[in-house]
Amino acid sequence: MTILKRALQFFITCTILSLLTLLSLYYYVKSDIPSVNVLKEVQLQTPMQVFTKDGKLINQFGEKRRIPVKIEDIPQPLIDAILATEDNRFYEHFGIDPIGIVRSFIVLVSTGEKKQGASTITMQLARNFFLTREKAYIRKVKEIFIALHIEQLLSKDEILALYLNKIELGNRAFGIGAAAQVYYGKELNELTLPQMAMIAGLPKAPSALNPIRNATRAKARRNVVLGRMYKEKYIDRSSYEKAKNAPITAQRHGAEIELYAPYISEMVRAYMVERYGTDKAYNSGFRVFTSVESDIQAAAQQALVNNLHKYDMRHGYRGPEKTLWQFESETPWTEQAILAHLKSVKEIAPLHAAVVTSISEQSATVLAKSGAYHTIKWAGLSWARAFISQTRQGLPPKTANDILVPGMQIWLRQHQNEWQLSQYPTLSSALVSLDPQDGRIKALVGGYSFTQSQYNRATQAKRQVGSNIKPFIYSAAMESDYSLATIINDAPINHWDKSQRYAWRPRNSPDVYSGPIRIRRALAQSKNVVSVRLLQGVGLHQSADHLLKFGFQDEDINRSESLALGSAAMTPLEMARGMSTFANGGHLIDPYFISEIQDAYGNTLGSAQPLIACDEEQLEMNAHTCAPQVISEQNAFLVSSAMHSAIWGGGSWRHKTGWTGTGWRAQNLKRRDLSGKTGTTNESIDTWFSGFNHNVLTTVWVGFDDASKPLGRVSYNNNLGKNQLVGAESGAISAQPAWIEFMRTALNNQPLAPIEPPPGLISVRIDLKTGLLSHKNDHTSRFEYFEPGTVPTKYVLDKGASTPFDDPLPIQDELF
Repeated sequence: MTILKRALQFFITCTILSLLTLLSLYYYVKSDIPSVNVLKEVQLQTPMQVFTKDGKLINQFGEKRRIPVKIEDIPQPLIDAILATEDNRFYEHFGIDPIGIVRSFIVLVSTGEKKQGASTITMQLARNFFLTREKAYIRKVKEIFIALHIEQLLSKDEILALYLNKIELGNRAFGIGAAAQVYYGKELNELTLPQMAMIAGLPKAPSALNPIRNATRAKARRNVVLGRMYKEKYIDRSSYEKAKNAPITAQRHGAEIELYAPYISEMVRAYMVERYGTDKAYNSGFRVFTSVESDIQAAAQQALVNNLHKYDMRHGYRGPEKTLWQFESETPWTEQAILAHLKSVKEIAPLHAAVVTSISEQSATVLAKSGAYHTIKWAGLSWARAFISQTRQGLPPKTANDILVPGMQIWLRQHQNEWQLSQYPTLSSALVSLDPQDGRIKALVGGYSFTQSQYNRATQAKRQVGSNIKPFIYSAAMESDYSLATIINDAPINHWDKSQRYAWRPRNSPDVYSGPIRIRRALAQSKNVVSVRLLQGVGLHQSADHLLKFGFQDEDINRSESLALGSAAMTPLEMARGMSTFANGGHLIDPYFISEIQDAYGNTLGSAQPLIACDEEQLEMNAHTCAPQVISEQNAFLVSSAMHSAIWGGGSWRHKTGWTGTGWRAQNLKRRDLSGKTGTTNESIDTWFSGFNHNVLTTVWVGFDDASKPLGRVSYNNNLGKNQLVGAESGAISAQPAWIEFMRTALNNQPLAPIEPPPGLISVRIDLKTGLLSHKNDHTSRFEYFEPGTVPTKYVLDKGASTPFDDPLPIQDELF
């Protein structure tokens, strides 16, 4: 009894001393123990992902790769692998594992070294969130107390989910969701047992044990995990043996970018940083769905790239990037030396670096950076006459030796499944396509290559718009009681400017004049002097003020008569927004590029609520959802109708009165629902094409970033045959081909969507020559639309019909 009594006293004393020690330790470290309440609303550092409207990943921003997963979405074998390896009694202990602590203590006493830890998953979670990995006794004490707090605050499943999403697993992968993607390019539920075991083995030493850096050590660690799973009866013998002998299949996988669209994703990044701040934007796991459609965006990027290469090719070949050895005078480089050199060459898609190794009469063999040999056939070489200047090209080559010799480092581009000699385009371009009914940006491209230049020309480049301004000038005229049948004198202007003491002589381009001409045809054929006369007739300031209705900035509008010829400067996005007004019945929409923002778990945080172009019924029912109407529906239709003639022309070709508009090449799309307008500035420095139907509006700009550099002109290349673009560069030659290529995809399988005439217009038959009313029903007349009050009041005479300019004091000419 005495022995038992003393033993009991000793036990009680030890217990009290232990409790006092723990209490003392707690108060000693209490001030350093952070509050674990933050775990209830923890924000894991998860990168922001940017998607197309239809859900394809186009970019990812953030330093850490993390794909948060819910506990119910984690495969059970992966949970088993983690528990078997890291904390098999996780669901049984209260945050610390006494058995593990005793085992660790015995190892320490017997060896004198801290070879074995006793950290539970909860303790690891405490360390990962609040402490360092330093092996110190005081850190372990803090770890224990924090773990106890965590167990009181969270359920076991919540703790495990946080741990599996937080843990570092190498190669910038944090959490098991990211590890599955980084090492295997898979979702968690697609992983095999060996792959799950591999991931489960990484927490011990993510850098040293990851299968990309050290496959041998990674395999050994994986098999340890499999052995633990077998011992704990999570898997049977057969599964263990099969998985243990499986090969290492891990490879480095980046984010699964399905469509690289850097200009639109950079717009998203800038917006999110401005709205949420850098840290929150990059690390909160936002999922941002843009407004662009993947197939339409891809078509826009391809059309822009193709168009710039076509311009570059017709202006001539500027020569190789460099010459590695002199043909016939120096020893050719070995294949190994060539590849070593090409390894340092930075490629910009879609161009590939290569070196010419041999030449045949009309072909060349090259060694590409990839290590593959390619043959460039004559079809891929024959374009390459020498570049002399923007206005001059050399003679067409006759053999491959006229272009290349062995030793030249060149660029290749694959076109229509054939290799083609290429070069970096020196030209720039931008394309914006949107839904004119609500402003949704369907596609946006800001340049040839984001890698080459992050300058977004679609939203940042204010360039002179040239004749793209004319629809807005004509809209001002329609508002001032002109009509599409009004006759204006298309004749040279010689205007003396007293203040500047010089004569201003605006000219048509080309320098051809038609005399008296209807406004419809003048806009369709982009008559410069008619645009000037209309601006003079309406009034300079009244016309400029009218332009402000379309969302343009006053500081960008040059209030001089040159405004009629496009001296105003606007971005392609601003131009697309303004043009949309003619496609949607006169409403000024606000373009938007973000459709929805979600948090890391897919919960919607916000979505676009655009104002739409309403009809009268919608306006009466939901006026607050309608975009402001800045011009009348009738005005918008009349201008769009004239722009329709810019593509389809008019008159009768059978009776030799047919004529074409400047946008006639768009007839290749074989759609009668399209309206459009070319734009070219002086010396072809800026070129434009804007065109639309009811549902899609697209603006293309082409020019050099150096706003003083003209696009030049092109001579005929005998090697290329028919259908060449030759002569001076212009909106129709430089910009419209990209518009046509893009719209071919954007409108594919889409029903016709013409701009329908609104109520309130009057349609009467007019004489094509005079614009007066006509009784005839033949090629000399057509039906024309008028706003009330602008309909002609006189009929043309059957014989000897006169125009207003035959009168002694012409009514319209009084304005000038």
